[in-house]
Amino acid sequence: MNLHPVGIIGTGKYVPDRILSNQELEQMVETNDEWIVTRTGIRERRMAAPEQATSDLAYQASLKAIAAAGITVEDLDLIIVSTITPDMFFPSTACLLQEKLGAKKAAAFDLSAACSGFIYGLATASNMIATGMYKHILVVGAETLSRITDYTDRNTCILFGDGAGAVVLGQVEEGRGFKSFELGADGGGGELLRVSGGGSRLPSSADTVSSKQHYIHMAGNDVFKFAVRIMGGAAEEALRKAGMNKEDINLLVPHQANVRIIQSALNRLDLPEEKCMINLDKYGNMSAASIPVALAEAVEQGRVHEGDCLVFVGFGGGLTWGASVLIW
Repeated sequence: MNLHPVGIIGTGKYVPDRILSNQELEQMVETNDEWIVTRTGIRERRMAAPEQATSDLAYQASLKAIAAAGITVEDLDLIIVSTITPDMFFPSTACLLQEKLGAKKAAAFDLSAACSGFIYGLATASNMIATGMYKHILVVGAETLSRITDYTDRNTCILFGDGAGAVVLGQVEEGRGFKSFELGADGGGGELLRVSGGGSRLPSSADTVSSKQHYIHMAGNDVFKFAVRIMGGAAEEALRKAGMNKEDINLLVPHQANVRIIQSALNRLDLPEEKCMINLDKYGNMSAASIPVALAEAVEQGRVHEGDCLVFVGFGGGLTWGASVLIW
């Protein structure tokens, strides 16, 4: 079978207007701006308005990506939404987004791989286009993490923000597009980062609400160690699969969780900071939305050029990880 080269033909992002600064968090929990910036690199994050759900953020980002791709909603064959904060259990956020967009011809489903979700979505969509099954696929990473964040827990509330990033995948010319994917999971670390309440194991009840089981719980030190180990390794493996070297990287677009984790990946890849897209100071950790928002901003800022080698890499709850090499 001849596989078609597949790449990203349009990007878009949306972040809510409301800014939650470190100074505001100082009034809410026992913390301070210097402590947060030193340990995470985060200065502020965005918060969805009370009337906004994940599909609303996804919709705004998707409109921009579709316009940038030069196609119409009728051209979409499939919509994949990577999220851990869906509007509801079902229908999927992707189906709700399909209705908002009016993309009547598109199939739709959600994908759950936490902060690695966007790369998992790219891998899924890329293979569907490469085999000729579909022509245009919308992949969205969208989160309203503020809805599952405990703003009395100083260890987690400083980290998370809301936002959405979207890309349209389609066929590209020979030599361009995705060159490799590296995906992985370790369910043995599932307890390290989780929301326990509300599922079939712990259905919603007065007890699950009062014991805060519907909020993010994280073993911060363990997740940090895992991330430092996996980020550089996953990127190196994706490069190896693509037949490329660290020296070939023009821009690294990592998951925006912690500046120290990103720095460890840069050190392992021998990359200077100017070859890395970092925006977590403005947005914090947006889970599945982090990488597509960072990519969209890099494109907006003119940091991505035709023929550039881009490396995406992320890690998240599950535990999961993913990396990809793309020639723009």
